[in-house]
Amino acid sequence: MNDKVRITLDDGSVVETTMHPVIVSASRATDIPAFYADWFFYRLQRGYSAWINPFNNRKGYVSYRDTRFIVFWSKNPKPLLEHLDELDRRGIGCYVQYTLNDYEGDGLEKNVPSLGERIDTFRRLVDRLGKGHMIWRFDPLVLTDRIDEEALLEKIARVGEQLRGYTEKLVFSFADIASYRKVKHNLQEANICCKEWDEPRMRAFAARLVDLNRSWGYTLATCGEQVQLPGVEHNHCVDHDLIIRLAYRDEQLMKYLGVTKIPVQRDMFGNAELLEGGILLDNGMVAIQRKKMPDKGQRKACGCMVSKDIGQYNTCLHQCEYCYATASKEIAQRNWSLHQANPQGETISGK
Repeated sequence: MNDKVRITLDDGSVVETTMHPVIVSASRATDIPAFYADWFFYRLQRGYSAWINPFNNRKGYVSYRDTRFIVFWSKNPKPLLEHLDELDRRGIGCYVQYTLNDYEGDGLEKNVPSLGERIDTFRRLVDRLGKGHMIWRFDPLVLTDRIDEEALLEKIARVGEQLRGYTEKLVFSFADIASYRKVKHNLQEANICCKEWDEPRMRAFAARLVDLNRSWGYTLATCGEQVQLPGVEHNHCVDHDLIIRLAYRDEQLMKYLGVTKIPVQRDMFGNAELLEGGILLDNGMVAIQRKKMPDKGQRKACGCMVSKDIGQYNTCLHQCEYCYATASKEIAQRNWSLHQANPQGETISGK
């Protein structure tokens, strides 16, 4: 959307921006629900926030005038619970990509809440939002000198059993340490010896995961992986089909997505007959999306549709050792201090 929107800034000045997204990603770059939920919902009420371009460090402005749906990403989305009524009042839909790993005691995620608390948060959010609104991610799958494939499967099984009946999907990816020099350095500094995945290892592990999943019936999907794995889909983390299924009553959003709704056709046995690409809705209708909207700014294997990510790198306090979004724990801590000094500022870091 290249047309411009006028924004009145906190200081009273007026700027124009071409960033007025219908779908917001909050966020791949940091954990907004865990640490910046109060900031985000204040900025939503103000109608805009500022975003720092990670490639040139320039400030831009994001208007929320047209926002109809938000995809949240988090390892601890508990703070969202007190803000969801605000989304309801504004008629804005959402779902949560919830990374719920079991690396307790492995030194990989030192600052996340206990596994029991995170599972309780998952269930509470499902009770509030509905089952389809919570996506379970065990991401990334990390191999170390202490965690082999057998241990990983046990960890996944431990979480999966406790989420039975609370989610429809399990998304995962294979940790790619070699591609991120700073991640490799951070792991070495933490004395964690990671092992790389190769394709045969991926295939063998995925086959065992598919077998484990037979008792759960989750949809299995990989995030950003090119390898084709039997029984495993390629995920769309910002997912047009899921957004349509959850928010089909929002006519403004459906118009933006190019959706036409038609009555479901059934065969002589009463089974729904779907046109190719049709999405069965819970009101006896089928949604047909006439246009695809891929996010060309993501990795080649990414299946996400276009959205605007409003996060800022080096601001997450979870400080997971494998994280590509936090190159420096010291910078992240400084940015957190800046945020605390100006918690309602235009940017996450308060600058």
